[in-house]
Amino acid sequence: MSDPENGNSGPNDDTSLSAITGGIIGDLDRLSNARDGALTLSRQVVRQSANAVRALHRAEHETAELLIGQARALLDQMIDATARHPSLYWAGYVQDAMKEFAEAAITATMLADLPSPAPAALGVENAAYLNALAEAASELRRDTLDALRDDNIGRALALLRRMDDVYAVLITVDFPDAITGGLRRSTDQLRGVLERTRADVTIAVRQHRLERALARFERADGSPL
Repeated sequence: MSDPENGNSGPNDDTSLSAITGGIIGDLDRLSNARDGALTLSRQVVRQSANAVRALHRAEHETAELLIGQARALLDQMIDATARHPSLYWAGYVQDAMKEFAEAAITATMLADLPSPAPAALGVENAAYLNALAEAASELRRDTLDALRDDNIGRALALLRRMDDVYAVLITVDFPDAITGGLRRSTDQLRGVLERTRADVTIAVRQHRLERALARFERADGSPL
């Protein structure tokens, strides 16, 4: 029998603690392996998503579609690997991978003038989706400027409206950053991009109107200025 007064815990306690510790070590080992796998998959998702956005800006639509599909498959693997480990599933790198994938998928729909997919359709969490929405809208600045350089004012105005619509929705989401994953910062960044883009488009539209007015004047006058 154990004798607490003499500090003897009994012959079975060491064996019991060893068994408990052994079980914990086994759990931690599985968690560590899942973490390593999730980190690798997360990096791959982020890389494929970034490459997809780059391809979209270059109008390489087939390449972008392929890369988005690959990112989706990798994301599904990562979600399956972390589903039994909430501490990993809700870790920053898993949510970041969701955000990057969603950004690529949403950007593709915006550039194609299609409705944006919902979080459930993309298989991502709400906070990751909202931040992806803000970043996807910011990505439209590049294509808006490209449209201005091509003198495609209609296209530039359509993209600006899409950016504006996203910002108008995001400013209504008023929850702590701990819930939204720092959405306030993403929305503030979008506002800055939107304001600069609006200024660029406004200047281009005014220039375009001036050129049209001069052209009408020349036709009416019958001689160049």
